[in-house]
Amino acid sequence: MQTAVSQTSSPKKSVLYDPKVRGIFYQVVLVAAIVFLFYVAATNAIENLQRAKIASGFGFLNNTAGFDISQTLIQFSAAGGTYGDAFVVGLLNTLIVSAIGIFFTTILGFLIGIARLSKNWMVAKVAMVYVEVLRNIPLLVQLLFWYIAVLGTLPQPRNSLEMGAGFYLNSRGLFMAKPIWGANISVIVAALVVGLVGTFLYRRWARKQQEQTGRQYPVGKVTLALILGLPLLAWIVLALAGTNPISFELPRKGTFNLTGGMQILPEFVALLLGLTTYTAAFIAEVVRAGILAVSKGQSEAAGSLGLTPGQTLRLVVIPQAMRVIVPPLTSQYLNLTKNSSLAVAIGYPDLVQVFMGTVLNQTGQAIEVVVITMGVYLTISLVTSFIMNIYNRRVAIVER
Repeated sequence: MQTAVSQTSSPKKSVLYDPKVRGIFYQVVLVAAIVFLFYVAATNAIENLQRAKIASGFGFLNNTAGFDISQTLIQFSAAGGTYGDAFVVGLLNTLIVSAIGIFFTTILGFLIGIARLSKNWMVAKVAMVYVEVLRNIPLLVQLLFWYIAVLGTLPQPRNSLEMGAGFYLNSRGLFMAKPIWGANISVIVAALVVGLVGTFLYRRWARKQQEQTGRQYPVGKVTLALILGLPLLAWIVLALAGTNPISFELPRKGTFNLTGGMQILPEFVALLLGLTTYTAAFIAEVVRAGILAVSKGQSEAAGSLGLTPGQTLRLVVIPQAMRVIVPPLTSQYLNLTKNSSLAVAIGYPDLVQVFMGTVLNQTGQAIEVVVITMGVYLTISLVTSFIMNIYNRRVAIVER
């Protein structure tokens, strides 16, 4: 009887004893504190700018820039270009060097990583020396090496090195044929789109057929034929019809300089070489670790089925190693993109050099310029991570 009375008279527990409620409460308090700190910081910054009579806001983006940029992927001039246009030019230059760098550094990194595990003593040691040397030298030093010690020793334009097929190399960069698009270029683009869609559908069909029957289809050859063959076939048909969709303007060697064609700046080449070779050293170690994470039994089983070492690596080991490789590989892609900001040291007109350098010095609006630049790099990193996370889920092992 006493036990029943004590149970009915016990006080009810407070809601804050619930772990879920406490968790939500602490999160709300933390978010409120962060918002308050940002509000105080923004308010103080605005008051200080007004007190110092410094202009604020983003209206400066519409003002005329008044300076030229050495490499532009869009129309830009000192007289007509605005600070907003200069921002776009710098952003595009950053994106193009990052995208090309990621492409080449992935190929080189995988080759070096596989070479480190080679049974050939010389190949393995050369790959090891490459990794240990390049990843332990600061990237800035490597960029200066490529720009000054390698590209800086090239001859002057009047003594350009002729490489054939319209290619010239000198201290001002690499000159090559410039494509000029005709009116029927849309036919080539349509053929390329059809090839890409056809490749996607064929690869899906081939994968399902292999899962159901075990038969392998020539995916690589068909992909090459669709992506390259269809546009080439469309080009040939249009050329035979007398409407060439693409023509080329070749550079011409003059007395003091080259005229015509397309120029690739030495700053771009030096930055691309530095980023590619440096990041590839880290990717090589990521690839080596991923391959070593795959059980040796997998290779032995593949060998017992009659697969060659190359087929074993390509069809068995690498697909299983990708689940280990992809997360750190994503970090290296992000590092390459952020390291491209060192281009300011060699004068390549990337986002930092153009926007945080020239634009900031001319306008004096440091807060707006820095905030925009930080937001751009944050956005690029988040988009890259999002894409790589999608691929990571595809290669991850699913428990059944």
